Amino acid sequence: MSEELKQKIVSRVVKDLQRIEVELAENLHPHLELVSEIARHILFSGGKRLRPLLMVLSARLCGYQNDSTHKFATIFEYLHAATLLHDDLVDGAAMRRGRPVAHAVWDPATVVLVGDFLLARSLTIASETGRSQIIRVIAEITENMSQGEIQQLMNRGSVRLTEEDYLEVIRRKTAVLFQGACRVSGILADVSEPKQQALADYGRNLGLAFQMADDLLDYTVNSSKLGKLVGADLREGKLTLPVIVALKQSTGSDRWQMVEIIRNQDFSAEEFKWLIGRLQKYGGIEHTKKRAWEHIETAKQALASFEDSADKQLLLDIADYALLRQM
Repeated sequence: MSEELKQKIVSRVVKDLQRIEVELAENLHPHLELVSEIARHILFSGGKRLRPLLMVLSARLCGYQNDSTHKFATIFEYLHAATLLHDDLVDGAAMRRGRPVAHAVWDPATVVLVGDFLLARSLTIASETGRSQIIRVIAEITENMSQGEIQQLMNRGSVRLTEEDYLEVIRRKTAVLFQGACRVSGILADVSEPKQQALADYGRNLGLAFQMADDLLDYTVNSSKLGKLVGADLREGKLTLPVIVALKQSTGSDRWQMVEIIRNQDFSAEEFKWLIGRLQKYGGIEHTKKRAWEHIETAKQALASFEDSADKQLLLDIADYALLRQM
């Protein structure tokens, strides 16, 4: 079912995706070839382009027609790519999308600066919209994502992490970028504040569900499909919702052994398999799916004030696929 839905979505947005690819390549404008090389390593390594696509579709939903729409949409892919470069280095990650991370190929200091360059490019393009409100949205996204990463660092390896702590981190690290991509479309189209808020609500809830589904993948698929080492989140000290819930529900020797595995970054494949069994036993995986579905339903309901259209249906289908992709 998920593959059928994916093909349905892709067949209807293929031209938009092609245009986004062109704009991403044409709007980098680096002065140094090394900057281009590193930026392209992360930008053109198989990303889904979901964030810029959400902006394009949201803009059309609002009746916005402008030849620069796809160019403006690159703001959100450049922002996303910048955070990936920074986060991979901070987390000590080894793989991204099935390839070595940038800081394993080039000097880490240079990679950080290329991330800064991509952040600056996103703000430069935002300024070309002529809307100071959009620049503010992009600046606030950057502030939130930075603080979300710091929060995650502060929580690294903590077995006392709560579901509320987790939600705050993914809201700042992931959801705000989805939210911003959708809200900016409403600003460009000059729709009413309630409709801008509806788009923002759709994006925020979609982003929360998307991250929950992404976190589930670490415990449900193999590394070749995931594009990074299975168990990478846990090895980096990231306790995601399936683990947080299972830890809270577990008792006795099960909880003690779970904590031991979490604190040992060199856990074996057998230990990781045992841990997944505990996540299932104590409802961590099912609870995460349930919460993700709740956010998907809230996201879809947020679009109720918009008239039915092909673009609205695409946004609804994307919301469904955000969770179905991990099943």
